[in-house]
Amino acid sequence: MATWHNHSTDELCRALLSLKSEEECYAFLEDICTIKETLDISQRLAVASLLDDGESYAAISKKTGASTATISRISKCYEYGAGGYKTILDRLKAGENK
Repeated sequence: MATWHNHSTDELCRALLSLKSEEECYAFLEDICTIKETLDISQRLAVASLLDDGESYAAISKKTGASTATISRISKCYEYGAGGYKTILDRLKAGENK
């Protein structure tokens, strides 16, 4: 188990899993994160999605405003990380196909 897995992060995961709607998610994010933090997280997901679509770093930077350093970091996580981005992107794409 990773060293950052602890009771508090377990609680955060359970809290996220308990949300039942987009409205509840927005309310929780507004309370727990700054607007900037939420926007940064959403930008990372957008970058990962564009990487998944095979977009170039230049195109991703232009579309999202992310720096190439940020895109590179996300690309590393996407390719060699724990698989979280791929899981979410697959599920989001599956939801689009319903």
